[in-house]
Amino acid sequence: MKLSLTKALPYLLVAAGIMGMVASFALTYDKIHVLQDPNYSPGCNINPILSCGSVMKTEQASLLGVPNTIFGLIAFTALLTFGFLLASGAVVKRRIWLMAQLLSTIGVIFMQYLFFQGVFRIHAICPWCFTVWMITIPVFWYITQYNLRQGNLAFPARLKRLRSFILQHHADILIFWYLCIFAIIIQHFWYYWSTLL
Repeated sequence: MKLSLTKALPYLLVAAGIMGMVASFALTYDKIHVLQDPNYSPGCNINPILSCGSVMKTEQASLLGVPNTIFGLIAFTALLTFGFLLASGAVVKRRIWLMAQLLSTIGVIFMQYLFFQGVFRIHAICPWCFTVWMITIPVFWYITQYNLRQGNLAFPARLKRLRSFILQHHADILIFWYLCIFAIIIQHFWYYWSTLL
């Protein structure tokens, strides 16, 4: 299993990097047009719930005055580069893996924050943002898996069973994570989805 993850992870990171860059570029493109023309309607305005335009105009769409899309372009470019290096056979030292762990952890925490803000505060979800969220989760999860398997992350001996459970049921946990996200979205916006039935 360790060998399988070692072989698969670089391609997961490359694929995630490409998808994240495309989503971030599309959002940046629309953000620029919204700034130039407040009446501009992004192509990802699908309905009142799935709407980029509604989200772009909120304070949550920026961090320290910089649009989140810029951070996305930087982060996914770095992720794509890291994935290519691994795929080419580069040997990466433990401290680099720990840096990848730190950054992916920050990314998934920020993703969960934006998910909460979108669903419970803004009451709208940007489809491109949602794509980025769905990419961020497996990137964090499988970098964590790799670091646990390689011993890059220290795990207390008393939690050995938990570590084994996480490693053995990684796919189940990932699926459960996704199911929770979709269940929250379906439940919270049921007042709208029910009108489409």
